Amino acid sequence: MSQTTIVSAGTHGFLVDGQWIEGGTPVEVRSPFDGKVVAQVFQGTRENARQAVQAAVRAFEVTRKLPAYERQRVLRHVSAGIAERKEEFARVIALEAGKPIKTARVEVERAIFTFSVGAEESTRIYGEWLPLDWQEFTTGRWGIVRRFPIGPVGAITPFNFPLNLVVHKVAPAIACGCTMVLKPAPQTPLTALMLAEVVQQAGWPNGGLNVVPLSNDDAGLLVEDERLKLITFTGSSAVGWQIKSRAGKKRVTLELGGNAGVIVHNDADLNYAAKRCTAGGFSYAGQSCISVQRILVQHTVKERFQELLLEKVKKLKVGDPLDESTDLGPLIRESDAIRAENWVHQAVSAGAQLLLGGQRHGSILQPTVLTGTRPEMRVNCEEVFAPVVTVEPYDEFDDAIHQLNESSYGLQAGVFTNDARLLFSAYEKLEVGGIVVGDIPSFRIDHMPYGGIKDSGMGREGLRYAIEEMTEPKLLVMNLR
Repeated sequence: MSQTTIVSAGTHGFLVDGQWIEGGTPVEVRSPFDGKVVAQVFQGTRENARQAVQAAVRAFEVTRKLPAYERQRVLRHVSAGIAERKEEFARVIALEAGKPIKTARVEVERAIFTFSVGAEESTRIYGEWLPLDWQEFTTGRWGIVRRFPIGPVGAITPFNFPLNLVVHKVAPAIACGCTMVLKPAPQTPLTALMLAEVVQQAGWPNGGLNVVPLSNDDAGLLVEDERLKLITFTGSSAVGWQIKSRAGKKRVTLELGGNAGVIVHNDADLNYAAKRCTAGGFSYAGQSCISVQRILVQHTVKERFQELLLEKVKKLKVGDPLDESTDLGPLIRESDAIRAENWVHQAVSAGAQLLLGGQRHGSILQPTVLTGTRPEMRVNCEEVFAPVVTVEPYDEFDDAIHQLNESSYGLQAGVFTNDARLLFSAYEKLEVGGIVVGDIPSFRIDHMPYGGIKDSGMGREGLRYAIEEMTEPKLLVMNLR
């Protein structure tokens, strides 16, 4: 494959053991904005999946022995390779995912950064020296602990960040010497195939990264194959927990859904909070597991905050993802837009007030703001994954904490307050994997630990933390007595 084939319409193979294979079932990749065919890929078979696993097993005997400087070199070359093709990557993301081009460019920059950090982390996978002479009979003994790569990894990624969520699995795997079989989302396989080209050109051994579009049924082979030692999955909670139940003895990392909440207290900068909640609730049409969904505002400032929020949301431009001025594009499928529209209508029928939006045109749902909702409404208690937010009042700060905790999810939360006592109370009491003070839960920089509790998953991503998931500590005891 040439470096430019992915962007043009055409048919594209998948990567197994260093070879690009054009076989299996041809599948069209269509733009979620206008339905036009972007390209055609081949969906691999169960046999292709088995071949990919076997290739990863063989390649692991090479990658596990690579010195840190070699892994670092590959990661630096990948980072540079993405940078050389960054506009190409951004355009592919906009075409196949419907992400506004300016937002797609941010995703590409994050991927460049993530591989750069991965290069750094590859050389600082540290261990520990242990004194063991704590009892008389252990005199003369000491130990060292070193982390070893766990083995071949199976990775399953979603559509909403078709580059960066793939990168968060590939970069730490390379950094610690693991190999991988990756199943990209069926809606957005092109970006992952492009990344596979870059990784291959960077010199990662054949079979070290295999990228195979698969049906959901055939992807079950990856979950159940005992030769894969870890499954790392990002996607819906229902699918994630099903994967865990089928994974047997292998380790599982799950980055799942959320209905992220924000607390806006009466001492906050309301204009800034409204600006950030607009960005967090409507960027990429709300299709992020840490999109702002539930906004709780102290009742004395609720009306003013609401005015500021509506003022900013009304300014968002909805339209073609390739238009440089577009802020919000389509949902990935029209069926998702229909579902979200129905949830909004259900809430309004049950007494909620529609302040803005609610109209759907094909796969585009207008930015929507609701108030007067109740916790049990689907727009609150489930993951809407669409450009919909609810704004509700609270009296005491602990009431807001309680409301946010009344959820089956626990990914991230945002808190706007200048009161240190309140923010540390939120840090202690909120049942989430991460709390962002002075900003929205949608904030993420790629080296921080990222993950949730409850139905939002288990394990952590972020380079160093993902490396810990992909490595196993091994103890060496020395008896010099």
